[in-house]
Amino acid sequence: MEFDLTFFLLAVPAAFVAGVAKGGFGGGAAFVATAILAVFLTPEIALGIMLPLLMIADVASLRPFWGQWHWPSAKALILGGIPGVILGAMLYKFANQDMLRVLIGTISLVFVAFQIARSRGWLLEQETGFNQKLGLLAGLVSGFTSFVSHAGGPPTAMFLLAQGMGKTTYQATTVVSFWVINALKAIPYGFLGVFSWDTLRADMYMLPPMLLGVFVGVYAHRAMPERYFFLLTYTLLLGAGSKLIWDGLT
Repeated sequence: MEFDLTFFLLAVPAAFVAGVAKGGFGGGAAFVATAILAVFLTPEIALGIMLPLLMIADVASLRPFWGQWHWPSAKALILGGIPGVILGAMLYKFANQDMLRVLIGTISLVFVAFQIARSRGWLLEQETGFNQKLGLLAGLVSGFTSFVSHAGGPPTAMFLLAQGMGKTTYQATTVVSFWVINALKAIPYGFLGVFSWDTLRADMYMLPPMLLGVFVGVYAHRAMPERYFFLLTYTLLLGAGSKLIWDGLT
């Protein structure tokens, strides 16, 4: 892997955006960095680069929101996430790089469609209160999509927002849930050979902008309208997702 101008022009801003998402906006949009990296790197390398960064961002995001999560929801998501991670590892073992490109690209576009539909009120989100079975199911899907693309946000968001959570409780619950799920992913990633010296070198370059993004995200959580952040994120995901699908199919 070459650490050339293309890497720094794309990877550093992607790490910053992912950090902002982790620090203040539920973390779901953080996988935009994976989609961007997978445009000019193999999906395997992109996943290997991002997981340690996301794990550090999880730890950095814990303190500002410590104890403000809804523990029953977090517990259900974590327990459901365990078999989801196992399923993701099984698929990853048999998937080729083009299949992973198409999968990451498709998840990117579905994520954007979900967020737009939710923001425009096209999805009926009736407040249902806490439901453990739905939490386990959401955790299962989140664990799977998180393993193959670091994109566990949408199922988690659907489960948590249906409970009528405030934004801080929602943010804190996603932080603690994915802190555990991402840590669980590191074990099979290691056995599958996803990590390398190159991915660790890339992490060293991307860690400072990622941590800066977390700091900005924590502040923006309280001060900035989220619409401007997500407008940028959706644009990046549409471009990267479309390119990945095209490359994977052709």
